[in-house]
Amino acid sequence: MKKHDAKVLFSSKSMEWATPRDFFRKLNKQFDFNLDPCAQSHNAVCSKHFTADEDGLAQDWEGATAFVNPPYGRGIAGWVKKSYEEGCKNGTTVVMLIPARTDTRYWHDYVMKADEVRLIKGRLKFGGGSNSAPFPSAVVVFRNDRGHPVENPPSLAVM
Repeated sequence: MKKHDAKVLFSSKSMEWATPRDFFRKLNKQFDFNLDPCAQSHNAVCSKHFTADEDGLAQDWEGATAFVNPPYGRGIAGWVKKSYEEGCKNGTTVVMLIPARTDTRYWHDYVMKADEVRLIKGRLKFGGGSNSAPFPSAVVVFRNDRGHPVENPPSLAVM
């Protein structure tokens, strides 16, 4: 890992990684998103969105098809938990773009209860970045409460 990449990865300097537009378009063709609950007004990917001031974690997403690219700092666990909880609601689908940090508690507590986990081959180049991300990424799809990850594991794919 390059020295600069390590500094960004292990600091809180940059927690927001703008979604790569082409990557989003491909997912949107499949899911037809109508909510971006953790957007900035200048980079929202859906007409209905919540900014930090509106606090998407405090909002109800029921009935939505949400695309979630959360801030990647220490608060990411809260976004993963919220996405899981909202994805358990009737008529709600939540698709997350997150770092593939399989060693974290939130990964085991929530991601392993997802309907799907799609590991992304290679590293994404996030919007505004000149280099690829210094971490691997995954797309996590919450559609219902799948229960125990050993008895009913998520489907796994590589994108």
